[in-house]
Parts: sequence; structure tokens; C-alpha cells
Amino acid sequence: MTIDATLASWLSLSQISGLGNESFRKLLSTFGSPENVFQASISQLNELVKPKLAKAISVGINCELVSKAESWLTDPLNHVLCIGDEAYPKALLNISDPPLLLYVKGRIDLLSTNALAIVGSRNATPQGLRNAEAFAQSASDSNLCIVSGMALGIDTAAHIGGLRGRSSSIAIVGTGLDKVYPASNRDLAHQLSHFGAIVSEFALGTPPLPANFPRRNRIISGLSLGCLVVEASLQSGSLITARMSIDQGRDVFSIPGSIHSPQSKGCHYLIKQGAKLVENVQEILDELDIHVIADNSPNFAISDHFLNDFIQFEPIDLGTLSERSGLTISSLSAILLQMELEGLIATLPGGLYQRIV
Repeated sequence: MTIDATLASWLSLSQISGLGNESFRKLLSTFGSPENVFQASISQLNELVKPKLAKAISVGINCELVSKAESWLTDPLNHVLCIGDEAYPKALLNISDPPLLLYVKGRIDLLSTNALAIVGSRNATPQGLRNAEAFAQSASDSNLCIVSGMALGIDTAAHIGGLRGRSSSIAIVGTGLDKVYPASNRDLAHQLSHFGAIVSEFALGTPPLPANFPRRNRIISGLSLGCLVVEASLQSGSLITARMSIDQGRDVFSIPGSIHSPQSKGCHYLIKQGAKLVENVQEILDELDIHVIADNSPNFAISDHFLNDFIQFEPIDLGTLSERSGLTISSLSAILLQMELEGLIATLPGGLYQRIV
């Protein structure tokens, strides 16, 4: 894919070191577009930003960055959204510091659906993981896309539950989308990119810097109607997401736990501060005024995309499917079982699978 001058300007301007969103918006307000910013004189730029930034802008388009993005965008799963694009999520336009550029891998249509953020501890208890997965699947089946941060623990369980439900899941990450962090979630990242979405405001190649993760939390909360905290210690980053939700006018929900568990203290703190104690998803739906129409049809959130992308009417084996999709054999087996139960595929002798609809 060849990137046009407009997108090249957006990409280049957004990655100038030290140029924050506030200065970026000031430049856009004055010059009208990133292209016009790069055409401005040093003296014009000096009136709006520090001399060091003005000098960096005057260098022009970052050809290396643009070339990397062009290569990345050859994959049809990959997208770049600017804040003025039609597909840019409207929910983020209502927060105080919306990202000016979003890299998206997967289904951009999910960014405009009703969503629920589910966050919590990386060091979750077994019960916390079960709660996160169950709440996420139930909410996803109730037309709420599940948004989380793809961290270990509660985030991972929430994404798994969301993917199993009808409305899928979105991961907001703190790295460039050409990296997977943590590496142990590589298989989950493959599933999200094919059946959900992974989103980042950080340029390709950006490593998992500690400062990136609190920043990405405003996108998790901003995309969502509300935020559910499943388990969290008092020092948990999940409390940052909860506070951002409150600042953005979103509802915050919390699942209570044992008074003796360190992983419940953050949840209890939030409840004392006004978060809504919930014991089931229906309480969240009622608070958000989400009315679900009963639908007993099969869940095609995963199988539809998998069917169209990887399985045709010619028989195919698990090894070939694994190579095509990037998923592990264990993950494939679960998806294929679901598709077989839905009557979409048939199992043939020799471990082969064939599309039948």
C-alpha cells in the first residue's frame, strides 16, 4: 500500500519527540492540517512551539517511519485512523485528550459499538479469573464489546470471555502493533487480530515503556460506557483506569471479595468511593440502560470470520490451518469444535476439516 501525503504527514508529525497532543492540536488549529504544518516556516512554527520542536518539524516527512507503515499496511487486517476520519471512534472524541492517531489491527467496526471495560490485577486469584471470563462472556453476549489492556491476569481472562461472546473484544496496548507484550499472550493477540481488534496510539516499533501503560488506560475507559474492576490491590494500575472513567463521566463497577484478600482491597476502596457493587452482569446492563433482545441464534463472532478467512470447501488439516491463522493447535481445536456444533464445518477422516455452508 502506498501512503498518501496526508497520512504521511499525520504519521510523521505525531511521532516527533516532545510534541504532545496539546501542541499538536495547536498546530492543527493554526495551520489546518499536518501537511500545512510541514510547509510552515521556522518563524511561524516558533510562534507556537519551542525552537527545538520547530527545528524538528522543519526537517520534514519521516521517510523511514512512512516506509515502515506502508509495509505494515499491506496486511488487510491493519489500519491507521486519524482523528478526523469517519471510522475514528466517536466515543474518544468526548474525552479531554483523545489520541490523534490510532493504529488498529483487526475489526475497526468494533470501535463504534457499545463497550464495557474490564480490568484488574495481573496477579489474579483463580476465582478472579473465572469471574472476569464469565462476566466478559455474559456482557459480550449482551451486546457489549469487551475492552481491556491485554495484560496477564484479569485482562487476559476478560479478552477470552469477550471473544467467546457475540460482541468480541478490543485490546488497547502500550506498544507498537508490530510487537506483542507480554510475549506469552501471542496466541491471544492472534485471536484478537482476526476476531476482535488490537489498538495502539504508539508508532510501530515502540517498546513496552512503563510510561505508555497509564497513558493507554484513558483509551480503555474512553471507548467504554463503563468500567468493571474485578480484582485489584490498592497499588493496582486498574485504579488509574477507574479514576479516568470517573473523570470521563463513565460508570465504575466493582466486584467485592474477601476482606482478607489483598486483591480485593482496591475493589473495596472503589466501592467506598462510590463505585457500584455488582454481583452479576444484569446489574451492569440495568445501570447502563442496555436492553438486550433475546437471541438464540448461534454465536458467529469468531466462526464467521474464521470461516471466511481460512476454511474453504476443500478439506484442510490442523497443521495448515495453524500456519494460515497463526493460532496454536489447542486454540484451533476449541474454535473448530464450536464451528462443528454450529453446523458450519464437518470433520473428515484423517483429521481433516471441510466447510459445509
